[in-house]
Amino acid sequence: MRISEAASRSGLSIDTIRYYEKQNLLPRIIRGPGGNRHFSAENVEWLVLLSSLRETGMPMKRMRNFARLYREGDAKLAERKEILLDHAMQLEERRAALDHCAELLAYKLKRYDEIAGGKG
Repeated sequence: MRISEAASRSGLSIDTIRYYEKQNLLPRIIRGPGGNRHFSAENVEWLVLLSSLRETGMPMKRMRNFARLYREGDAKLAERKEILLDHAMQLEERRAALDHCAELLAYKLKRYDEIAGGKG
């Protein structure tokens, strides 16, 4: 598929896909005789994963390391898994912090409603 279709399927912009390619984050992308990229289903799945990792705050340096390990094959599976497990743990910590903040805000909003109701 062409880059425009890969962008549509992955939810990323064409510019972001090109940026990820320049950052050496993508598996090999086949090019046609005219130099146009031909994305495979695997490439699109990889783009979706990269998008999720970036959206959840994984630094680009770590993403590049993860992509390098992926290119090195199954011999690096344990290292790739460790990166994802560590990232999952960081997400759980962030989720707990956000839940705490949400509870605090809900409490404050309830108190404001009580105060405003008491004046009326």
